[in-house]
Amino acid sequence: MSPLLTHGSGLLLGAALGFVLQRGRFCVTGAFREVWTSGRTRWLTAYLIAIAVLSVGFFLLLGAGIVNAPSSQLPALATTVGALIFGVGIVLAGGCATGTFYRSGEGLIGSWLALIMYAVSAAAMKYGVLAPINSGLREPTLPMVSVHDTLGISPWFLVVPFVAFVGYLTWRHLRAERGLKVATLPPQRTGLEHLLFEKPWHPFATAIVFGLIAIAAFPLSYSAGREGGLGITTPSANLAYGLVAGDVAKLVDWGTLLIIGIILGSFIAAKASGEFRLRVPDTRQMVRSLTGGVLMGVGASWAGGCTIGASLVGAAQFQWNGWLAFGGFFLGVGIAAKIFLRPKTSAPAGTSAPAKQPVSV
Repeated sequence: MSPLLTHGSGLLLGAALGFVLQRGRFCVTGAFREVWTSGRTRWLTAYLIAIAVLSVGFFLLLGAGIVNAPSSQLPALATTVGALIFGVGIVLAGGCATGTFYRSGEGLIGSWLALIMYAVSAAAMKYGVLAPINSGLREPTLPMVSVHDTLGISPWFLVVPFVAFVGYLTWRHLRAERGLKVATLPPQRTGLEHLLFEKPWHPFATAIVFGLIAIAAFPLSYSAGREGGLGITTPSANLAYGLVAGDVAKLVDWGTLLIIGIILGSFIAAKASGEFRLRVPDTRQMVRSLTGGVLMGVGASWAGGCTIGASLVGAAQFQWNGWLAFGGFFLGVGIAAKIFLRPKTSAPAGTSAPAKQPVSV
């Protein structure tokens, strides 16, 4: 297959992902944050739905011989420390890695600053002056890859109960929502245009589409010679390094094109739905965005990825690293929420500030 098609699929899939994330307002920071600040689990359930969908898809692909099983051992200390740092960083930055990317496409200058620092610090950790620190903490590993391998069982003995558990949580939330009426403005569009660009997307529907996109990432990435699925941190580091060092190979990498596509897709969605607007943060939020971006790059490098590469994908594969990172991210967000955020008792259970309001934390 032509490299233009194989690598171009990363750009197209990224655009689809950016579109879905923007229209669905999907951000893992908000999913974790609302648990700590208001006790709600609606968006956390949505995140678990995406993991469950991806888990089923991944192990079907694995059984068909389309993908390979992960083989990296567990750098427990690096993952724990890195995940906690990343969790604090995404609260300061106002969004997780993908949340920062899609909000950049909406015109949030604070997200641009966080994104730049995220990419630069990740590049410094992987290719620059901080590389020895990064590798030094990640070198000590435990001989543990996946939960099912450790237990000596088929992964489906984990996948099926997990899907059932997530299904139960989903049913409980949908039952609680039954009969609730949400005030909405009269629609200005009809048909598919209304659905795509005007009608609010339900978190659970967004999560299912997100999970399906994550499944598609595996065969498309493999066809481009890249063994892996969705990933944000290494592609971000590659983008920064490629621009600075003139390394064309890193700029046309499937993963790099994926993250560029996320911004493009988000911009298209925001522009078409009337939600794009350049918003400049105040000085306080600007400092937080810059600081959060640095913590994100450093933390994700130690943790082996962000809330997508390490947690969504890793947890779906039932890697020890994935679930350890999940817990670290969650605790890191909780620590930062207790320090920097006031508890919210009446805010809607969305993952981010409304699109037409400046993001603040």
